[in-house]
Amino acid sequence: MNTIIQAIVFLPLIGFLIAGLFGTSIGAKASEYVTCGFMIIVAVLSWIVFFNVAIGETEMIKVSVMRWIQSGSFDAEWAFRVDTLTAVMFVVVNTVSCLVHIYSIGYMHHDPNRPRFFAYLSLFTFAMLMLITSDNLLQMFFGWEGVGLASYLLIGFWYKKPSANAAAIKAFVVNRVGDFGFALGIFGVFVLFGSINLETIFAAAASYLPAEGAHGGGEAVINLFGMHLDKAHAVTAICLLLFMGAMGKSAQFLLHTWLPDAMEGPTPVSALIHAATMVTAGVFLVARMSPLFELTEDARTVVVLIGAITAFFAATVGLVQNDIKRVIAYSTCSQLGYMFVALGVGAYGAAIFHLFTHAFFKALLFLGAGSVIHAVDGEQDMRFMGGLRKHIPWTYGLMFVGTIALTGVGVPGTIIGTAGFFSKDAIIESTFASHNVLSGLAFTLLVVAALFTSFYSWRLTFMTFHGEPRASHEVMHHVHESPKVMLVPLIILAIGALLAGVLAHEYFFGHDYAHFWQGALFTLPENELLEEYHHVPLWVKWSPFCAMALGLITAWYMYIRSPETPKYLADQHRVLYQFLLNKWYFDEIYDFLFVRPAKRLGTFLWKEGDGRVIDGYGPNGIAARVMDVTDRVVRLQTGYLYHYAFVMLIGIAALVTWMMLGSSF
Repeated sequence: MNTIIQAIVFLPLIGFLIAGLFGTSIGAKASEYVTCGFMIIVAVLSWIVFFNVAIGETEMIKVSVMRWIQSGSFDAEWAFRVDTLTAVMFVVVNTVSCLVHIYSIGYMHHDPNRPRFFAYLSLFTFAMLMLITSDNLLQMFFGWEGVGLASYLLIGFWYKKPSANAAAIKAFVVNRVGDFGFALGIFGVFVLFGSINLETIFAAAASYLPAEGAHGGGEAVINLFGMHLDKAHAVTAICLLLFMGAMGKSAQFLLHTWLPDAMEGPTPVSALIHAATMVTAGVFLVARMSPLFELTEDARTVVVLIGAITAFFAATVGLVQNDIKRVIAYSTCSQLGYMFVALGVGAYGAAIFHLFTHAFFKALLFLGAGSVIHAVDGEQDMRFMGGLRKHIPWTYGLMFVGTIALTGVGVPGTIIGTAGFFSKDAIIESTFASHNVLSGLAFTLLVVAALFTSFYSWRLTFMTFHGEPRASHEVMHHVHESPKVMLVPLIILAIGALLAGVLAHEYFFGHDYAHFWQGALFTLPENELLEEYHHVPLWVKWSPFCAMALGLITAWYMYIRSPETPKYLADQHRVLYQFLLNKWYFDEIYDFLFVRPAKRLGTFLWKEGDGRVIDGYGPNGIAARVMDVTDRVVRLQTGYLYHYAFVMLIGIAALVTWMMLGSSF
């Protein structure tokens, strides 16, 4: 098993090195075959590990790679930690990445830089694998920054487009804000527990806070930003700093602005970022550190609040977006909010369950959108689509499956339902059943978000595939179905979007919860939340279904039955429409508060500080003075003999005068 785990982690790295270093020499086809071949092997091995570790009886596996850093009491070994949580992430990351690699063979067929693209994809996968297999927080930070680098390279892959460069820089900078919090959180963990090794942290956390001291008091153990914090408040502060890192990577409210702009990269990149790699890293971090988060109700309440606001905010923005990829991007942002609410109320299994199912249907929707864009010659605006159902029936059918999975179509109280039905309803019902002070607010916002999700998802389907064609005759004449190399990955993802929920719900958040997770997630005593989750009122179980049905009916009426209604409503509520269309004006606000002042400060420091002061009085100033002196000296070198004779006479006269004056004294 150790060899299998090492192969899973290092084969994508080898693929990256071969395609990245030798892609020009071996050619694009060979680069595709090497990277895709390695990913197929890795995906198969990931399922083997999953069935052995998660479903089977194999306990947590630790694979030592090498000694890394030792300094005094600080010891960070490079090792792979593989428990049920890692095994689940193996399946998510490598299955989706494998299918994205294969899909990209068809989608990127005409791009001249395919070796570089496939190298970046494999690098992205390797970085995420380093993150999810980490045995200590420093190793996790290495993978954390690795996925940030890879996302920068992939979002800006078409670097000749200014918008792609801007989006890549934006993603990189916004994530640095969150990463600053994550780094401080790691420092704080080391101060509190004397180690960054996960096993040591979890063992110490179990007895870190005595019951009577859980609400504060006691001697200060850490000084953070001038605040002297006792054990309870220190843990809260550390968890909030770790969550700040998760907010950046998982695009939560206030640090979400980079995610929609990430659509500037090729569509397969969007699928990989949104379904399996970068944005799931924050959810993984909080789930991994669940024993620490369980020590602080205040930090988990903040997680619930941010998650609920994100789910609602992103869903409202998705209602009016016209770019097919941006609608799905805001859907991702909203669904991540669901996951964080589950983490905040202690339903860690439900959060990872939704991460697991979401990977299938979100990758399906993004790659399906790529198939649509491929069919209509690069068009992404849904207002110039319509009527594509008969032209690309396979893409339509597969995106339909993704839509019913995202909206959570299913019958409450039965095993009839799509993947999203089981996982999203588990989060909503767990939120209602929890005792968190914000559970009522979060439950309401999640149900409303479910309504909006249904509306914008079906709006996308109706605008893209139904009604009369709105594209030009020339575009419609060339509309064609995608090749098999693009459709086969969609079919596999569609199977997961339909069956992952019904097959896995008892393991992730059902009766087999404790046996499945085997301590990889914090487990409430006697599965308290699970018991309450199974006994919520009937109206709670049916509320997501009713929200989904209402969203479907409304979208059908507005885009099939009465297509003039949306324009009428937009005209009648112009302020609200512009507010949502401009994404609550966050970009404009951040531009005013942060970007412009930073640019003004940078310009001032450049021109005044660097140009006038440093260069003016430093290298340039000294050089200028030397030039002045040499210019004057050069004037003495005239080349005329009588000038030199005159200077010699003056010198002799000065010497004689000096000697006469000296002898007189």
